Amino acid sequence: MSGKLGLIAGGGALPLSVAARCEAEGRPVFVIRLAGFADPHLAHYPGLDAGMAEIGKILSAMKKAGCQAVCLAGTVSRPDFKTLKPDFKGATVLPGLIKAATQGDDALLRKILSLFEAEGFAVEGADDILGGETLPAGPLGRIRPTEEQLVDLRKALHVAEKSGELDIGQGAVVCDGLVLAVEAQEGTDAMLMRVAGLPGDLRGSATARKGALGKAPKPIQDLRVDMPVMGARTIEMAAAAGLAGVGGMAGKLIVIDRSALIEAADRLGLFVWGETR
Repeated sequence: MSGKLGLIAGGGALPLSVAARCEAEGRPVFVIRLAGFADPHLAHYPGLDAGMAEIGKILSAMKKAGCQAVCLAGTVSRPDFKTLKPDFKGATVLPGLIKAATQGDDALLRKILSLFEAEGFAVEGADDILGGETLPAGPLGRIRPTEEQLVDLRKALHVAEKSGELDIGQGAVVCDGLVLAVEAQEGTDAMLMRVAGLPGDLRGSATARKGALGKAPKPIQDLRVDMPVMGARTIEMAAAAGLAGVGGMAGKLIVIDRSALIEAADRLGLFVWGETR
């Protein structure tokens, strides 16, 4: 990795972590703050605000800024294409994007990546920029899962992977062998809120935790763009849902602010586990 980075920033903490890492390492970064999604704190960095369909504006600004690589990071909801306001370049590529979107989110992401690659930008994954800050194998933190809890986690990961094969989502929650929720377009936080609203006899509680959240990448997705992410907020929401722990595939889940995540897990009594196969 080298050269100035153009960061296409959606919502959540991941773009902030990527920008902060570039700043810490002295790597120049230019942030495209996607309107309606990007964190306001990203205004600290050189860049500009742009709408999702202002493709020409984004490409032109990145070239003018001297960017050599691009990273797409953060959450972005699938748009209502009829309400987008594309610029000229956006209007020329929009039909292709709409066609790709009918084939699923991953086809849409691949199409978007191809636009940047065609303009000569190298595509970098957020995990590479963050120095491989992915979930390690085994326990992360002082809490270790029981065999029963690992059974729930492994089933949750299996369900998440099967769901991913259909381009549905990246997460699932299992408790006592029962699938309580599968993530779809609402995202992990909203899924965990759904679990927290289920009857108490189906899930755990703060005094008797059980069940697990599993997050796994879709088998068809490009990990440079859409690798699953987990941070301290994930731990807090899993705790609010009464879960015993969270986990993912080792090396295939980005850990945001590792120290904060471990502190939250240890304080709330949840395990964090990296599964290997």
